Amino acid sequence: MSDTDRTYTVTGMTCGHCKASVIEQVLQVDGVRAADVDLEENSLTVRGEGIQDAAIHKAVDDAGYAVA
Repeated sequence: MSDTDRTYTVTGMTCGHCKASVIEQVLQVDGVRAADVDLEENSLTVRGEGIQDAAIHKAVDDAGYAVA
């Protein structure tokens, strides 16, 4: 199985600290190898293998934000 990219819309992010918080939490999810946030697009892109949407949603929630 190879890595795949998934993109999520995340609400509430406004600054570099928001971006760092989301990335830090998401990188702890099993299967996630990389994560990036685009503040202008309110998007989170995750790369990895076997990523579970529910786990990403929980990680974003744990960071204090929400997946739209």
